[in-house]
Amino acid sequence: MTAPQSNPHPVRVAMFSAQPYDRRFFEEARAAGGPGRGDIAIDYHDTALDIGTAVLAQGCGAVCVFVNDVLDAAVLERLHGGGVRAILLRCAGFNNVDLAALARLGMFAARVPAYSPEAVAEHALAMILTLNRHTHRAFNRVREGNFALDGLLGFTLHGKTAGIVGTGKIGLATARILRGFGCRVLGYDPYPSPAFEALGSMVPLDELLELSDIVSLHCPLTEATRHLVSHATLGRMKAGAMLVNTSRGALVDTAAVIEALKSRRLGALAIDVYEQESALFFRDHSSDIIADDVFGRLTSFPNVLITGHQGFFTVEALREIAAITFDNLACWRSGGACANMLPSPD
Repeated sequence: MTAPQSNPHPVRVAMFSAQPYDRRFFEEARAAGGPGRGDIAIDYHDTALDIGTAVLAQGCGAVCVFVNDVLDAAVLERLHGGGVRAILLRCAGFNNVDLAALARLGMFAARVPAYSPEAVAEHALAMILTLNRHTHRAFNRVREGNFALDGLLGFTLHGKTAGIVGTGKIGLATARILRGFGCRVLGYDPYPSPAFEALGSMVPLDELLELSDIVSLHCPLTEATRHLVSHATLGRMKAGAMLVNTSRGALVDTAAVIEALKSRRLGALAIDVYEQESALFFRDHSSDIIADDVFGRLTSFPNVLITGHQGFFTVEALREIAAITFDNLACWRSGGACANMLPSPD
């Protein structure tokens, strides 16, 4: 984005959307030592960053944000006016950042581009296996003394065709696991990874959709990929196929998916992300009335499995996120090169 700015003085960081586990792993990383970690003060805020909460970063040199924090032009301008000069994303995606405003303000911004891709890939496979073999429903049945198998029929994963949309590090990790299960693996990516050639065949998207028993999404959210799964896309999918999304919620047109489930065109849906998740995920709403009717409709289907954006949630991934975030902060403070900086706007 812009060149890092030298800042040898102690710095205060406002962390937004901070959960207890964020505090645990960031404090653990700070205690382990490393460049510039001893003179950093972190203010942990459990609230998300938006135009109303940006005031909490007043006087801080940097903010540390997560997937559902808002970093549009208005928020960035308010942060900049309060003294913030660095944006530290503790995630890989940056679709929530206004890159043009970031460049105009001359702010440093860096992300964690690849933290334990196997963590997300393994979660995708856990969802596939759970949804296919109905182990979540079987667990509840057995606890109630019901050992009937009716309604729990699945299919053998070995020999099925799995389509990977996005062949980056997470897509490659998912492909390796599916190949280990004996699946035929197809891939689609406008910028294919050469490493995929050893795992499967790259094909056009339409062909992948037509042939795949399972379609797993592993691509970033951009204007080109927003609602990649739409009425048209679903119409080209193999009838009865399973769709898995562990990337970004807005890759999927939720209304279109609901229609495909109702018509039984789509056989099953597993999602760890949801287009309107910012109002729900990472919080306990068990005592609340959830007003999101679209989400409520999704939960009514027996062939839908939803988890709350936990694909990244492993000890190894959280340790890596904290370590790389501190490294990015050290780069900004020293004025050195940073490989993880956000790209310039198109």
